[in-house]
Amino acid sequence: MNGFPSSRTDGAPSTAVAFPLGASTTLAELARDPHPRLARLRAHEPVSWLPELNGWLVTRRDLALDVMRDSVTFTVDDPRFTTAQVVGPSMLSLDGAEHARHREPFAAPFRPRRVHDGFADFIERETDRLITALEPAGAAELRRTFAGPLAVSVVTEALGLVGTTTDTVLAWYDAIVRSVSDIAQGLAAGPAGPAAYAELRAAVEATVADRDAASLLVSAAGRLDAAEVASNAAVMMFGGIETTEAMITNALLHLLGNPGQLALVQADPGLLDGAVEESLRLEPGAAVVDRYAIRDTVLGPAAVRRGDLVSVSLTGANRDPAVFSDPDRFDVRRAEARLQLAFAHGPHHCVAAHLARLETRVALQRLLERLPGLRLDPARPAAPYGLVFRKPAALHVRWDTPA
Repeated sequence: MNGFPSSRTDGAPSTAVAFPLGASTTLAELARDPHPRLARLRAHEPVSWLPELNGWLVTRRDLALDVMRDSVTFTVDDPRFTTAQVVGPSMLSLDGAEHARHREPFAAPFRPRRVHDGFADFIERETDRLITALEPAGAAELRRTFAGPLAVSVVTEALGLVGTTTDTVLAWYDAIVRSVSDIAQGLAAGPAGPAAYAELRAAVEATVADRDAASLLVSAAGRLDAAEVASNAAVMMFGGIETTEAMITNALLHLLGNPGQLALVQADPGLLDGAVEESLRLEPGAAVVDRYAIRDTVLGPAAVRRGDLVSVSLTGANRDPAVFSDPDRFDVRRAEARLQLAFAHGPHHCVAAHLARLETRVALQRLLERLPGLRLDPARPAAPYGLVFRKPAALHVRWDTPA
């Protein structure tokens, strides 16, 4: 979904002098534990040139909003955009009228008024089915046995994709994510990502071939050609799985890792929405979104040149102390939590954000209701990791079972 690196190679000595914190920032640090470094950048170099990124990193919330809102100065439509390199042009990598043409056929079912009516029952059934399978064991790794399968089931149902399984879709997703992440780090992507996309495209084409079926893919095929339906379906699946798997996993990590906050939610389930928003704020599943400068401009302290990569750190913006008091603290009653930018902003705001929220809220509620004493496994600690997409590699938990 993002496009490291940029093509700019000039100006390194001057930018190193003007932006010393950026010059000393490594991608490894940002993948491992970005928050201390992002705090320093936000305070002293809110738009900073990072040689390892070969682009600008924006960490202050107001400047992040400026970039995401301004489609006249900053675009996603650039050959370096990584997801487009794997799946082709889509709503994610186009702007203006073409972006609207690709997005609109997929947007209607995900508008707020339709999400609950269209998906709540299915989400509840799938959540209960997954928990029932786990319940007797008293222990599980919840990212891959619960969060991932739930996300796949819901997005597959939402699109109306037929003739595939959860395991197959997860395998496609893993391969595409690896390719995007490799390209994002300047590495050569292997053949697995394009091969997975080819299989996904074949499944999409088989679905839309049945023009009498009622599905979002068939509906979209009335307005987009086959390649466009497939690329946007890939983006919807990619975003739907990545966003929701990360949301559920990170929210569980935050809640179970803060017993006082967990007790508040258990005493008042109405705080679940606040817990979801606060977890999104603290650790958005997509850490950055990328734009490319269409023209020379000034952004905060930076003179950005046409063609420069401008990477917006949603992680950094979400902990801006100018907006969020005591920003490193997890607080399910935080009044300003909904000002978080985990779903981006502007024309490219996540099309299925309301669905992801509903999935995460139902998942947390059912897990806490049905698995008494749910807690992190102290023998197998977890922490978010990733440069572009951030979540724990695994989330091992335990709960009480009848004697």
